[in-house]
Amino acid sequence: MSETIQLLMGNEAIGQGLIEAGCQIAAAYPGTPSTEILQAVIDRRDQAAEPLHIEWSVNEKIAFEVALAASYTGKRSVAVMKQVGLNVAADPFMRTAYLGIKGGMLTIVADDPGPHSSQNEQDTRLFCLQARVPVLDPTSPAEAKRLVPLAFELSEKYEVNVVLRPTTRICHSRQNVELQPPVTLKRSADFRKDPTRWAATPAFLPALHRKLNANLEQIATEEPFQPEKTAGDGTRPRTALVASGIVYGHLVDLLDELDLTGCCDLFKVLMPYPLNPEFCRRLHDDYDRILLLEETYPVIELQLAHPGAVGKQTGDVPREGELTPDVIHTALAEFLELKMPEAAPAERRGQRPSLCPGCPHRAAFYSIKKCFPHGIFPSDIGCYTLGMNLGAVNTVHCMGACISQGAGFYQAYAQDDGEVPTIVVTIGDSTFFHAGIPALINAVIQQARIIVVILDNATTAMTGGQPVPHLGIAAGGGKTKAIPIEPLVKSCGVDFLEVCDPYDTEPFEALLKRADDFIRSDDGGVAVLISRHGCIMDREVRASQPAYRVTIDERCIGCRKCVDAFECPALQMDAETGKAVANRDRCIGCGVCIPVCPVDAIVKEDS
Repeated sequence: MSETIQLLMGNEAIGQGLIEAGCQIAAAYPGTPSTEILQAVIDRRDQAAEPLHIEWSVNEKIAFEVALAASYTGKRSVAVMKQVGLNVAADPFMRTAYLGIKGGMLTIVADDPGPHSSQNEQDTRLFCLQARVPVLDPTSPAEAKRLVPLAFELSEKYEVNVVLRPTTRICHSRQNVELQPPVTLKRSADFRKDPTRWAATPAFLPALHRKLNANLEQIATEEPFQPEKTAGDGTRPRTALVASGIVYGHLVDLLDELDLTGCCDLFKVLMPYPLNPEFCRRLHDDYDRILLLEETYPVIELQLAHPGAVGKQTGDVPREGELTPDVIHTALAEFLELKMPEAAPAERRGQRPSLCPGCPHRAAFYSIKKCFPHGIFPSDIGCYTLGMNLGAVNTVHCMGACISQGAGFYQAYAQDDGEVPTIVVTIGDSTFFHAGIPALINAVIQQARIIVVILDNATTAMTGGQPVPHLGIAAGGGKTKAIPIEPLVKSCGVDFLEVCDPYDTEPFEALLKRADDFIRSDDGGVAVLISRHGCIMDREVRASQPAYRVTIDERCIGCRKCVDAFECPALQMDAETGKAVANRDRCIGCGVCIPVCPVDAIVKEDS
């Protein structure tokens, strides 16, 4: 393979495109399926022709605002997040549509139809329609990379933020892409003060809104982003297929597979918003029947408003879930009156996801449930969401919501003048920095009597181990100032704060009971316990902790408590004997399961 062509994951291709386009400020908060975009910029930073600042920001709002200020100085910048991260950045995102930018600014928002690893199927294109922000919908990894410099140019031409919206299948599929030398823009930071724009009060907003509307009318006609037509062979006149994103790629492959290529006119929509009015008029004039295929909501369909169009609004295309090739095949067969495909076999589900063997969160959750069997357990977004398997997670909503929900549960029960169940909130260290601090302050001010357990495993584990603020490690691996959790908690007004390793089950459980006594005392309030043990996926953590040979002896009575209540993947039931066994290939020898056994059948030996 030529050195100028590489097989890249979609996210890697986008990261490469950012460097080639002269982006100088890149900020992100990790979240699948977007995470590898910033990591690709980190990995390729030596290729940059000019100075490049890269950061894992504390949350998406901050990432957006850092990139926005950099663009005010004339430099190219990017903020990267997943679709639910755009909710966190919504406030500055919406206002920026009015105020605009200077240097090119992209917001890359990776959507997750399905969803595979998200709490909803949010469609960023619909968000952009509401916000009046142009959005590009790449159909392949190579096209995603190709659109990056074009998007920067569009952003600078109209001084608007532009969204690039890859989806999971674009982000994580691979394709050969052509590499280009990075451009050298030679831009020095030059912020031109203009309070009527950058600090616009309501008096100036109507004029800015008019300018935005005028810009969108022009952007809709920009030649590089117009829908691309592949003419059919005329056998199905006045019939068209319209698709965008990865769905277009699936459709092209499917037409080829069914020997239907060229059966009717085919349109690829690169910019679903703003859709060119002339394109809409042409479809109205030239076609009687149109099949619209897009993920996840009918953004193109709503703008087109064609009386002969079928899609999500008409129910001819599923309104939820991914448009996989099987789903597209069914919709296409019905539209073209073909033989319907056989129903796809039901998806076979394997073993449910579980926390890793030796995960410190498992030990913490087991102790919480043991101490408070009738407690209420709000939790949050992260690998520790799997605490629901242990019965120690009752609610999961969005990042930071667990503390607020814990406080809400308390206020609701406290009104009844009866016994208030113990409320134990669990939140990860990265999530605490992201959105937990304001919620903790509010809980203290409102005198909620809850226990907050901060699960500190010293990494953003679920998304691949990005650094957290209290480690003092920057995005590129260099040193930065560490921000410890304890002083932050104390400054939020918390009077009860303790730190314990959850592997030390007896002291950990004793602290949980002390915390419960505190929240029920006359002077009680919020109690915080930091459960501190490094993620066992970190090799240094594994190397630094003792490892034992764990066995299960003849005392085992087959009660299944270690398998069902503790749920370590290294513990299994022997079908023949009906007793538990330790899987040597999975067990890391942490020994945390030993006190779980009611008959002391789990034993350890020095390995």
